[in-house]
Amino acid sequence: MFSGIIADIGTITNAEDRSGGLCLSVSTRALGMDDVQLGDSIAVNGVCLTVVEKKGDIFTVDVSRETLNCTVGLEAQNARVNLEKALRLADQLGGHLVSGHVDGVGDVVAFTDIGESWKLVVRAPQALAKYIAVKGSITINGVSLTVNEVDGAVFSVNLIPHTLAVTTLSELRAGAQVNLEIDLIARYVERMMQAERNGLK
Repeated sequence: MFSGIIADIGTITNAEDRSGGLCLSVSTRALGMDDVQLGDSIAVNGVCLTVVEKKGDIFTVDVSRETLNCTVGLEAQNARVNLEKALRLADQLGGHLVSGHVDGVGDVVAFTDIGESWKLVVRAPQALAKYIAVKGSITINGVSLTVNEVDGAVFSVNLIPHTLAVTTLSELRAGAQVNLEIDLIARYVERMMQAERNGLK
């Protein structure tokens, strides 16, 4: 489990094909690898991945073809990626509960400087539209954000200068694709409503 508060921007230093998937090496400066053990989870651009090797400030993860088919931003060598270590029970929850399981890929419609912040407009897959609500939470490339406007499957968030400085979201442009994870609460509310409609208790 994660919070969507990015700890560092890493770089994919090597992307090696492995049986249809990829073996990625990621370098980090500020994530803090001293307490990371093999088998620990790290969110890379919002995707929960398992550390299989580490050496200094470089860690290695395996990415299955299924994961690559459902996400973006994990295949390009030298790409910059948002990083977050898994939460501990005693950690402060600064964002919202994030599972690291990407629900879909969205398309950036616009990214505009509006003075005190930037407005990011994203078109989500139609199947995710019902989970996105004004003032609700959403994760974009691993970053916990608050939804400001919703129009069908298109929604917008505002990015303050600090968020732009400590994440890769500043690199987005219209036409780019992003990993989206909906709010866990929305998912469970729908499941409970569905169970009631089906007569389950």
